[in-house]
Amino acid sequence: MELNKGLIMRSTGSWYEVRSESGKVFAGRLKGKFKLKGPKTSNPIAVGDHVMYAVEDAANETVVIEEILPRTNYIIRKSVHKTAQGQLMAANVDQAIFVMTLKSPKTSLGFLDRFLVTAEAFRIPVQIVFNKMDLLSEEEQDQVFEYAGLYQELGYGILFTSIPANQGVEEFKAIFQNKVSLLAGHSGVGKSSLMNLVAPGLQIKTKEISDFAQKGVHTTTYSTMWEMNPGTYLIDSPGINEMGVFEMEKAELAHYFPEMRALLGDCKFNNCLHLSEPACAVRKAVEEGDIATSRYLSYLSIFDNEDNRR
Repeated sequence: MELNKGLIMRSTGSWYEVRSESGKVFAGRLKGKFKLKGPKTSNPIAVGDHVMYAVEDAANETVVIEEILPRTNYIIRKSVHKTAQGQLMAANVDQAIFVMTLKSPKTSLGFLDRFLVTAEAFRIPVQIVFNKMDLLSEEEQDQVFEYAGLYQELGYGILFTSIPANQGVEEFKAIFQNKVSLLAGHSGVGKSSLMNLVAPGLQIKTKEISDFAQKGVHTTTYSTMWEMNPGTYLIDSPGINEMGVFEMEKAELAHYFPEMRALLGDCKFNNCLHLSEPACAVRKAVEEGDIATSRYLSYLSIFDNEDNRR
């Protein structure tokens, strides 16, 4: 049976959209007895995965996925329904673009930090997009600029956008050129609307914010990879309202906070967890204002496996 190489463009749970190297699209399913390597996940294949497949039914354009090729990286979160398992959001990405809003709906810094820690585990660069800037008062805008300054100092890209004001749209379009990017964020922060501005031909579905709950209504049920132009791919993930950190040892956690990573050699004990140990360089930096209190609180929250919506 001849095997061909393909790219997973869409996942619907049990069936996958597989694109061949020549650009032909097939409906694919996993081989019956499939042995998986790597993390225990609720979805064995992620959008962005490279696979080997065999044509099952040429007339109906269906294939059987025989092998998942090694990943360069992936972004994973704790499964909402099965806490012992992870949910793969995307594989083989060059960067992640995290869209957040100060209100309508509000994205907490704790939620952002959980996403950043997950990306840091594979050294995946993150661009943080503060959307809906037109909804903010002057005081609220100052708050956003303060947050932006904090994360920019840590090495993350920052962008401010507003669709009604046409703010940052061209810059948004530019940040994912010639890359494979994962677009993520809460439901309702405007991911699909931003995508429709820069790629109107895709006609990605959007929904209004629910006034009742001030939470976004899910518009993307399954992750989908879109080819914006040759060499530029965007993975649109379902709106996420929980971001449980998965597959991370507590002793490793500080390595995924860049400002803490820089100080790890300065703690008195090389196995310091930065909780209450004497002569801890990280806690000293927090006390002296060199590490933001919000970031340290996020560290403690993830360390203690607390509510992943904060």
